[in-house]
This record gives sequence, C-alpha cells and structure tokens, in this order.
Amino acid sequence: MKNLKILMLNPPFMKYYSRQSRSPCVTKSRTLYYPYYLAYATGALEKAKFEPKLIDAVARKWNKEETAEYTKKGKFDFIVLDTSTPSIFNDLEVVKQIKKELPESHISMVNTHVTNLPEWTLNQSKAVDSVCIGEFDNTVVFLAEALSKGKEMEKVPGIAFRKGNKIEKTKERQLVENLDDLPFVSDIYLRHFGEKQIKEYFYASIQWPEIQMLTARGCPNCCSFCNIPMKQSYRARSVANVIKEFKFIQENMPFLNEIMIEDDTFPAKKERTIELCNKMIEEGIKLTWSTNARVNTDLETLQKMREAGCRLVCVGFETPTQTVLNKIMKGQTKDMQVEFKKRADKAGILVNGCFILGLPNDTPKTMQATIDFAKFLDSNTSQFYPLMVYPGTNAFEWAKEKGYLSTENFSEWITKEGLHSTVINRPELSSEELVKWCNKARLEFYGKNPKYWLKMIKQTIKNPKEGIRIAKGGATLSRHLIKSVFSKDAKVKK
Repeated sequence: MKNLKILMLNPPFMKYYSRQSRSPCVTKSRTLYYPYYLAYATGALEKAKFEPKLIDAVARKWNKEETAEYTKKGKFDFIVLDTSTPSIFNDLEVVKQIKKELPESHISMVNTHVTNLPEWTLNQSKAVDSVCIGEFDNTVVFLAEALSKGKEMEKVPGIAFRKGNKIEKTKERQLVENLDDLPFVSDIYLRHFGEKQIKEYFYASIQWPEIQMLTARGCPNCCSFCNIPMKQSYRARSVANVIKEFKFIQENMPFLNEIMIEDDTFPAKKERTIELCNKMIEEGIKLTWSTNARVNTDLETLQKMREAGCRLVCVGFETPTQTVLNKIMKGQTKDMQVEFKKRADKAGILVNGCFILGLPNDTPKTMQATIDFAKFLDSNTSQFYPLMVYPGTNAFEWAKEKGYLSTENFSEWITKEGLHSTVINRPELSSEELVKWCNKARLEFYGKNPKYWLKMIKQTIKNPKEGIRIAKGGATLSRHLIKSVFSKDAKVKK
C-alpha cells in the first residue's frame, strides 16, 4: 500500500474570487467564501487515516506559478482541485501546470460544474485524470484508497475518468446518509488555515471574523436558476452533533464574531429547527449566527432562532412580480414576502435580501418594480444580480432552448475583473443592459438613499462589530457605486 501524499486545492484565480458561492464571482462588497465542501472532504480523508493538505490559494493570494511550485515541492500523488463555471478554463490551466511539474500525479476536479459536464471537462485537457460527480466527500476517499492500493478506477463509484482514449463513468455514488459521520469543518479550518488565514475570509452581511459551516445539506425546493448541489435531497445532522460543534467553536475560536450557517434553507424542517434552537439555549451556546431562509418561515420559528443567537437571515426574494416568480418555480408570492419581512422585524432578526434582474418574463417595468420593492422592504443589506445561468439548471436549459445564450465560453460568465455578468441576450433585453439595471439597483438602494446610511451609522454606534463589517464591505462597494455614477453607460433604457 502506497503512502499517498494528497493535496486538496482551491486553485488561484482572481483576488477574492469565491468558487463556493451560489453565483461564483468577485463580489462588489469584498466577500470571500470558504471552500467549505473541499474542507469537509479533507476531513473525510483524515477520518480514513490519510494526511491531506488543504490549501486555499485564493485566500493565500498565490498565483499559478507559486501554486505549481508548492505542489512540486510537496511531491503530491493525488490532487483534488475545486472548480466553478466562470473559472473552469483558468482551473484547467492550473491543472496543466501542476501536471507538468508532477506528471505521475492523479488530478481530480470537483464541484457543480464538473458534476454537470463530466465528459466535457475531461475532453478539455488530458491533464485531468478524473472528475467527481455529485457529493464528493466519500468519493475522494475511495479514489485515494484505489490509488494507494493500485486498484482500478472502475471500482470507484461517482467518477468519470480517462481510460486510454476513452472516457468512462462509474456507477452513481449514494449521498452521505449520516452527516454526523463527517468532521467538524470548524476544526478543519482551525488546523489547516489557522486564525490568521481565517481572518482573510469575509461575508459582507456578516460580522467579521466569521466562519461558514453546514448543519444540513440539500434543499427541498428546486428554484430554476439555483446552482447549489444536491437540490431536493435534504439531510440534516443530529441536534447533538451540531451542539457539539458549537461548543468546539465557543471553546477554541473565541476570536470569531459570527457563524454563517450555510444550509441552503436552515429552517426547512420546523420541528428540527425549534429543537436545535432550544438545545442551544439549554446548553448555554452564546454564539452569534446567521443563515439562509425562505419567506415561509413562521414567526414562532424566527423568534426561537433569535432567542438562540440568530442575527440575520439571507432570503431570496428575487422579484415581487408573480408571473416571474411562477416562471422560476419560486413557490411564493409578493404578499408572502411582505409578511415575512414583518415577521423578521418583529422577531428582531435582520434580513439580507437577494434579488435577480432579467429573469424569464422580466421587463424594464418589472425590474423597476423589483428595485422599488427592495427599497420598500428596506432590508439591512440587499444584493442585486443579473440572471446567471449555470449548466445543470433549468434556467440554463431555458436560455439554450430559446437561443438567448450569447456564448458558451464559460469565462465570459464574469467580467475581466471577475464581477457578475450575464450571457443572456434576449431580443428586448441585452446582457449589457441587464448589467446596467443591476448597477441602477445598487445606486438606488445604497448610493441615493441617505436614510440607509443613517441606519448604518446608528447600527455602528450601537454595535462597533457592525461598524467593522460596514467599513470592510462598504469601502469596496462605494468604489463600485462611484464608478457607476460616472460611467457613460450608466443610464438604462426604459
């Protein structure tokens, strides 16, 4: 049995580029996500008695050459490399450079893009030996065991791999049934990154320093545009297991100001949510945390979440227009959105509102209605994205079928600076015009809204931790807002 040297790599790309985001990009608020799925898989390898190295080259600000040099010095046998749709061609170049330094290494790519396009990915470069399809925690363990014992790739479920001049796919791997079997990702961060690197990560609506973790995987819903893995496959960790990790964080990471629970929909199961929150209260968990929620979360659940330390919920409102909501299978109405915001306010929980412009059935009139609605809701923070379609989503198939994709060159999913863009070109709404609408939305919500900044000043005076968050995210956002104001193409077509 070979003593395998393993590298789990979030490869270099642009400064502050977040592959793990639902919409991978460089944000206008300086957000940088943790590579948390890669970290969980690192822990799965450790549990199987391997000794992997977890490296986030983006957080370390490494370039391709520095990364390739590190892999060469480490003489890694097995390299698991994270990727995303907008960064895929860059990531393939990183694979090529590593392979040049370590021609005998096995390089496997992971995450949603290669899951949805496994054959395409392998056909792009012979330097890629395999791709993991779907949830990859156990897949990389089986791959590592096969490589260390000289077993054939056919015996590893959940991969596509190159065999001579052919590409073969193995049988589908089952999802992790018991999430309690996975490690505490907080422990992985602490041991592999340390406090210094942890402070490189930032989430614009969350108090810094922060970490991101999961208490459940999958989502019971299926919004047409959503790029998350494992939709409609909700599985939760036990309450006891989650409490144990919270205690670990409380005891070992006192420098943190907040936890972002990145469950796709944290309060998806009311009974479990109430039970977990009650246990946090009973066990004396004093952590501040935020999470993702939907507008059907009731007042009782929100109040219990607040009592257990919840500060903010990220909510996908997307649009108030019913014909648009129906088209994207959102399963909500404008009245539900308004009533949810009232409930959140009553419970004392802040809201980060997420909105998408350029959805199917959107028009200039409905997009202005979305902007006006965001201002009416007056969330603590708001995000405005153009519709970005990813392989494997219904939205991608819709755009392709309608002939709305201006290109299938995935590097054009973002701008040269890494910012959100769109490749959707509809006859009545060009991609350039859609990006302008998003700039307009930010200007109206933030730049031309003195009441908003007065609210932020009051928040800072009340809680200096909020001031740090506002300063870090606001400095970057302000530069983009000023640029939008003076841009020659700032005005949209009505």
